[in-house]
Amino acid sequence: MRFPALTFLIVPMAACASTRHASSPVESSYDLPAFARALDSLRTAARIPGLSAAVVKDGKVIFARGFGYADLERRIAATPETPYDIASVTKPLSAVVALRLAEEGRLDLDRPMAQYSEWEGFCKDFSEQPSILARGLRCVSPQHSLRHLLTHTALGDPGTQFFYNPILYSWASRPMMSVVAGTSFSRLVEQYVFQPAGMARSARTYRDLPIRADLAAAMAIPYHADSNGAMVRSPARGAQGDGAAGGVISTVLDLARFDVALEQGKLISPASYSVMMKPMQRAGESLPYSIGWFAQQYAGHELRWHSGWWDDAYSALYLKVLDENLTLILLANSEGVWWDNPNSSAQVERSTFARAFFRAFLPNRPPRQ
Repeated sequence: MRFPALTFLIVPMAACASTRHASSPVESSYDLPAFARALDSLRTAARIPGLSAAVVKDGKVIFARGFGYADLERRIAATPETPYDIASVTKPLSAVVALRLAEEGRLDLDRPMAQYSEWEGFCKDFSEQPSILARGLRCVSPQHSLRHLLTHTALGDPGTQFFYNPILYSWASRPMMSVVAGTSFSRLVEQYVFQPAGMARSARTYRDLPIRADLAAAMAIPYHADSNGAMVRSPARGAQGDGAAGGVISTVLDLARFDVALEQGKLISPASYSVMMKPMQRAGESLPYSIGWFAQQYAGHELRWHSGWWDDAYSALYLKVLDENLTLILLANSEGVWWDNPNSSAQVERSTFARAFFRAFLPNRPPRQ
């Protein structure tokens, strides 16, 4: 079975499905049934109603499966084609838009933000808020740039410290829209990400753009635990702007298509890919974020990842092991995949799901040189 820019080696479509197939060499090097059992056990422990998962290795999907239910009341199973709100996993997709516009010479990542007409007013208003995300935002500095927003290094002296800031990242859509007159940020994501990656079951949504009807009908229902501990439907979220921090509905298979297209150079050039994956530097020291990705090492492996969290609704993990050309994608219809990663560091190893992935795919596996 083939889809645009994506090759499947194994696709069991639901938790109860049994699929016979001839094992490929890649498949046979991993205990995929044991990994499936581990994921479902973690899902049950975290009280996640529905979970979808995919693993990509060397440009091919070697594992894709759904566990539990996308809709508890109607007993509709979660599958790899179930759409979810991916929350902050949107950020790497938005980073692709910025880098493509930079490749085309339309956008300068280092242009002072003060040259964008709305920045001064936004920065002043936001810096006066009591939020921890506004603490240390110095609007008198002429040094803020789009690169600082996209690497979460805008607080304090720009470029010198990392502090995860989704509000500032969201605002990064404004400079991108400003260089393409009359085009919404959502349209730019469609043009530079969804279409070239073949992501037919993905869409943007914000206050002026309802969820596409076909995706809305199939979308996983969000749940949370009520005061009695029962899993109940979560209320609809509030209206959001057309920002770069979130606003994408997708599936694990479409995010796998994104992953393959990104690695194959179909979205950005190799030079831009290197820029995207290089951690922000401070006096020769790597900070824990690159352009659109958390950046860290684990057991000698080079990791880039992003989590997604919509409180009481959805959670996600997109984890890349760069030196193994290996990717894990998880989407859930509760906040159960989320873990409390500090705002000032990258600690994906604190995720029980990430640890299960490492045990299954990196046991005693030395990093590639």
